Amino acid sequence: MIGLYEDDKLIKEYKKEEKVSEALPILLDEILKGYKLKKLYYANGPGSYMGIKLSYLSLKTLSIVLKIPLFAVSAFELNGYKAISANKNFCFVYEEGKISLKKVASADFFLPQNLSSLKLEKDNLPFYFLDVI
Repeated sequence: MIGLYEDDKLIKEYKKEEKVSEALPILLDEILKGYKLKKLYYANGPGSYMGIKLSYLSLKTLSIVLKIPLFAVSAFELNGYKAISANKNFCFVYEEGKISLKKVASADFFLPQNLSSLKLEKDNLPFYFLDVI
């Protein structure tokens, strides 16, 4: 899912069912042909490790090449702080300021109508949640 924003307001939404590795290059190519990007935002986790890695690498590269900033936001902000799928049996759950793994149903993601409501992370590196081994 990718959103395009003008003056912090959502103007266009792209949704694909394919994996990030298949959809992201195609969507970015289409977007770059039609728009001049000024900032990039991405959900840095928790979530699919591969999806987060590919998103970060693609967007960080664009950030460097286009000389525009890259910002990160918690994936929980993009689903109302509901459960996020971790694997086929568990979900990441945010409760009382902490993240844990639980057997619950995951919630859908959404694009915010306005970017000004997002709480940006202190850094834009991917956030990989792993239990202590």
